[in-house]
Amino acid sequence: MARLAGLLAQDVLTAQNGSRTSEHRMDLQRFRARRIREAMEALGPFYIKVGQVLATRPDLVSQTLMSELERLHTTVSAAPFSVFEPVLEAELGRTWPKLFREVDVSLPCGSASLAQVYPVVLHDGSRAVLKVQRPGAEARMRADMAALGRAARMTGRAVPRLAEVMDLDAVLQGIFDCMRPELDFTAEAGHMDIGRRAAEGFQYLTVPEVRQAGPRVLIQSLAPGRALSAGAARDLCAEQRERVGAELLRYMYRGYFVEHFFHADPHPGNVFLHPEAGATLIDWGMAGRVDRHTGTLGALAFTSIAHNDARGLAAAWLELGRSTPRTDLPGFRDDLTRVVPRLAASRLDGMNFGVALSTILRCAARRGIRTNPMIGMLGKSMANVEGTVRGIAPGLSATEVFRETLLEITGDLARTYLSYEQVARRGLELIAAGDSALDEARAALRVLAGGDGTPGAEPWPRQRTGGEGRPVADYGIAAASGALAAWAVHRVARRVR
Repeated sequence: MARLAGLLAQDVLTAQNGSRTSEHRMDLQRFRARRIREAMEALGPFYIKVGQVLATRPDLVSQTLMSELERLHTTVSAAPFSVFEPVLEAELGRTWPKLFREVDVSLPCGSASLAQVYPVVLHDGSRAVLKVQRPGAEARMRADMAALGRAARMTGRAVPRLAEVMDLDAVLQGIFDCMRPELDFTAEAGHMDIGRRAAEGFQYLTVPEVRQAGPRVLIQSLAPGRALSAGAARDLCAEQRERVGAELLRYMYRGYFVEHFFHADPHPGNVFLHPEAGATLIDWGMAGRVDRHTGTLGALAFTSIAHNDARGLAAAWLELGRSTPRTDLPGFRDDLTRVVPRLAASRLDGMNFGVALSTILRCAARRGIRTNPMIGMLGKSMANVEGTVRGIAPGLSATEVFRETLLEITGDLARTYLSYEQVARRGLELIAAGDSALDEARAALRVLAGGDGTPGAEPWPRQRTGGEGRPVADYGIAAASGALAAWAVHRVARRVR
């Protein structure tokens, strides 16, 4: 583990340097990248997942290492069903087989690092799947998280300049927050319920229905068709593929920018296709959340890309992160002026993965701009969904789909902003500001009347600059605004009743 941390630290230094290297140094970089990939594969499935995330983070690692980490794949051999029977008995009781009409335990229909999945038939005749967590999986993953956290702190001490541009601990915590629900299937079931409700307005996209959930056992409806990774795109005609691909992008855009909740791992193995049912998005263990402000700024950033607006993108990106002592804002704007026109015209068949975010993250890191840690996980999700849609409809334009979805996104954001809860919140903020302003106004009037007896007291508060006082007129405006907001909240409340 220490060796892996050292190799990663060297690669991070290379990524941060950003200068051209000789062929000899490139050979050393490729050798080091291969050693890192091999170490992650040897350490097991958890580190493979982390490596797959790093493969979408050009602000963290070098392009050479990203290319090498793209080769990481989780290959887990199936364990005998007898290994999982104690888990089923502990979660569902000794009579668990009576919950099903049929249970096929001869061969799992899915085998992953944390669980195995078996086909079942419920008593109502519907087909479903039974997902059972591997014994000891939670303890192993928590131990791996702790070890990786220690390695990140070691890397931070080894590369102090890196701390100016990114908070490694925050980056890891963002990744871990998305991965922890995989340890508790009740959390995954909750994610599926949210995702299923969000998919209700889509014609060619759905999410499996949860039938029963416990911490280590999950029963859900069977996804029709087969996985895109198994060649399911051939089962659909060209027109169907175009519709399904566009709906999948629209669904993910709404998750990022409107719902503020998204599937963090929509790779081709997690998308099932069927000629009649369209696409089904499975495996909701890894999901991401963004706050409302970040989601709105993300929509603004993508709008700037779609409309070829480099300056607007630079402003939105700075708001998403923050500057550092070595921030080069003019250089960042110049970089975006060169890359945004190309991004706006890109089509999925011309992209490698997550082109927009990857390119901007690289520019931001090179120019000393610290990026919001959650953007990395959002970028991983975008990279995966772009690769998935590329496999469904490679000629589809992601920016064109975003333009078509933009009005709908903007309308939903406006309705949220003008909802009763938001109006009430703004009103309370203004009322609080008005109360504070009245107190300050009384103090200012006492000073004006000489009532505080302070020698040399100013007869009138100066215009506020860096913490100084405000003119009394400002207090009156704030108080009046608070009263107006209170009236507005009262009117809205009467309509709601």
